[in-house]
Amino acid sequence: MSATVTDTMPGTGKPITISDRAAKRVAEILSGEDGGVMLRVSVSGGGCSGFQYGFSLDDTRANDDLVLEKVGATVLIDPVSVMYLEGSEIDFVDDLIGSAFKINNPNATASCGCGTSFSV
Repeated sequence: MSATVTDTMPGTGKPITISDRAAKRVAEILSGEDGGVMLRVSVSGGGCSGFQYGFSLDDTRANDDLVLEKVGATVLIDPVSVMYLEGSEIDFVDDLIGSAFKINNPNATASCGCGTSFSV
């Protein structure tokens, strides 16, 4: 098991972590961007299971964002998304099927085959 950076939003309880593989990949992506750009992870309504994960580059950090930092990688998560991601690990997988960020979310009661949407 890889070491992870852990951070907790005040009052939520369960930490959200980012794996070494994910932090390394985020740092690689951000190295090709202008300074101050970060990866934003979000949860929104939609997808085939009810909610979907979103990944985007963002140069604006809100005061209430949860910020995960590790080895040159900065990940932002808004407070509403934090509620759905409590206890989750943000990981990066690279296998025969392809490479992608993967959220290991203990709150998800079901998810689609591709892993980008879930239900609670």
